[in-house]
Amino acid sequence: MATFIHPTAIIEPGAQIGADCEILAGAVIKEGVVLGDRVAVGEYSVIGGAPQSIGFDRSLKTGVRIGADTVIREHVTISRATHEGCATVIGEKCFIMATAHVAHDCALADNVIMANAVLLAGHVSVGTSAFIGGGAVVHQFVRIGESVMISGNASISQDLAPFTLVAERDGVVGLNLIGLKRRGFSREAIREIKDAFREVYHARTNIRNVAADALASGRYATPEAGLFLQFFSGGKRGFARLMRKHGESESGAPAAD
Repeated sequence: MATFIHPTAIIEPGAQIGADCEILAGAVIKEGVVLGDRVAVGEYSVIGGAPQSIGFDRSLKTGVRIGADTVIREHVTISRATHEGCATVIGEKCFIMATAHVAHDCALADNVIMANAVLLAGHVSVGTSAFIGGGAVVHQFVRIGESVMISGNASISQDLAPFTLVAERDGVVGLNLIGLKRRGFSREAIREIKDAFREVYHARTNIRNVAADALASGRYATPEAGLFLQFFSGGKRGFARLMRKHGESESGAPAAD
């Protein structure tokens, strides 16, 4: 279909709209926004507004880039980046549900789903095929790995390793095995991810070091297990830990490194 722009939508000069997009009533697309092909923007969403950052220089030329086939529902806000020439990035085939917020300098990979009222603070990165449940809130600079699944109303302030299930406050509850099977991961990859998960999360020492040793050992041959272990070499916020019982992490408190 041809691009449809509702008469009440506002498209500022300098915004770029791809082919076959749909921009519904009251939506605002600000200067510096680039929409890929077949992007849908719901009613009264604001894409590319100024960052909610004290002292931000509004004269900076920054923007938002949204990949093809992404759906943005009503009343979503996505802020532009804070550094000259940079952009907040949403990947392809993402689905961002009503009233969600993506703050400045976030980077979402492809096929990310954010349910209603999810709030991402600035500089959050989200891996491919991650799912964030309704009402979840994520602290700035947190990394959310590939195929992570976060429960509704969770509070996230630590990095979440790929393929994990996470609930409540930074509580890892297991692996997202159903998600991995749906994505077509091989049995060998899933077996190695399970082994790597046990080795890292059942350790009583620094899990960053445990993951590095496991990666260097040569015991893990699949790229997927390697991705899981490599994740622990980066980041600044520490890592969410395994929940030992309801509401409590492996250490009995919100976990750092």
